Order: sequence, then C-alpha cells, then structure tokens
Amino acid sequence: MNKYLQETQMLNFSDSSIQRLIKEKQWLNDNDFQKIQKIYNFVRNDIMFGYNTDDTIPASEILNDGYGQCNTKGTLFMALLRGVGIPCRIHGFTIDKKLQKGAMTGLIYKLAPRSIIHSWVEIRYKEHWYNIEGFILDSQYLKKLQDKFSDCKTDFCGYGAATDNFQNPQVEWNANDTYIQKEGINCDFGVFNSPDEFFDRHQQRLSTLKKWVYRNIGRKLMNRNVEKIRLT
Repeated sequence: MNKYLQETQMLNFSDSSIQRLIKEKQWLNDNDFQKIQKIYNFVRNDIMFGYNTDDTIPASEILNDGYGQCNTKGTLFMALLRGVGIPCRIHGFTIDKKLQKGAMTGLIYKLAPRSIIHSWVEIRYKEHWYNIEGFILDSQYLKKLQDKFSDCKTDFCGYGAATDNFQNPQVEWNANDTYIQKEGINCDFGVFNSPDEFFDRHQQRLSTLKKWVYRNIGRKLMNRNVEKIRLT
C-alpha cells in the first residue's frame, strides 16, 4: 500500500494549509471509517462544485479556491486521505460533453471537445477498493438541480450530473461506492497511482487558444451558470 500513500507534487499534503486543516478537524484522532466519511463530506460540501483554472493544480490550490470539479476535487480528496494515512488511487476516464450541457452553454459548449477528461478516486478500506465519485456536486447544488428538474425520476444527463437515479443518486458514503457522473463515461483509461501520473499521460487536447478561452472566459461563465442554479 505504500505507493498509495506517497506525497506528490499535486498531492502536496505536507503543505501548511492542508496540515492546518487536518489538525483543526482532528481527523487523525478518528478511526479509518470516520476519516474517510468526514473527509468525503468535507470535499463534497465544503468545497463547492465549480471549475478551476486547470486539472493539474495542486491540492493546496484547490483548497484555497474553495471549489472544484471531478478531477480537482479528486486531487484534494486524495491529498487529505493520504495525509491521514488512507491508501487511495485514481481511475481515469473520459465523459461525453453532454454531461456538462447547462453548466456549459452557447459557443463554449460548441467549442468543447466531445470527450472530456474525467476521473474518480478509489479508496482502500478493509481490504476492499471503493469507487468514489459522488463528492463532485455539493448537496446544495444537487438539491437545487433536482428541484429544477423535479419531473425527472430516473435518467438525467446535464449540468454536471449523469445518473440513472436522479432523485436519489448514491452520493452518501457508508462503506460503499458513490457516483454522480458515471453514466456519462465513454472511455476507460484504467487505474493510476496518482493524478500526476494520470495527467502526465492523459490531458484534455485543446489548442493554445482554446485553453486561453477556457481559463479566462469559459470557466467563469460556467461557474456563473452553476451559481445561478445554486441560488435559485
């Protein structure tokens, strides 16, 4: 399990901000189940759903942003888990961009590649690997989204969600898998020891211009769209 506990450039859990958080929350005093559950709930609800400048920023920067999406929230989740001694790894995929429709609109949606880099975290608990994806959407945002589309009881795809049970998705962790975007997956890259390793091999294929547009215009519009849902 040693390779699943190592610090990396992205999983920089020795950073003072992360160490301060771990100390303030007293997670080191908890048993493994409590550590996972409390950290999961923190990343899910204290770190809002939103779009950062890049998938490869370190955990300390995500914590400072206070928001994230699948890849960046996953990085912070992994850093916090490793910081308290819980083994974890990353499973990489792509998802269909239809999953982002609503959060991503207009020209930004048209310019986006059809397949978008995605990942979830796999945690080791009691000799079993659990797939953890349900932390992506914070509870407030998900509840507002469910209210907006209250007539949808089964399959839903859009606004950052892709699930076959929209009104009751498996997003609470109680020693189980959790999912909220799984139904949008269209390619499986397999398992990697760290996000550094994954993103070194698989990154979003965007031109320099498209990267600039996303970082400086696109993600800001997407965050605005997400916030509109959260505040309705």
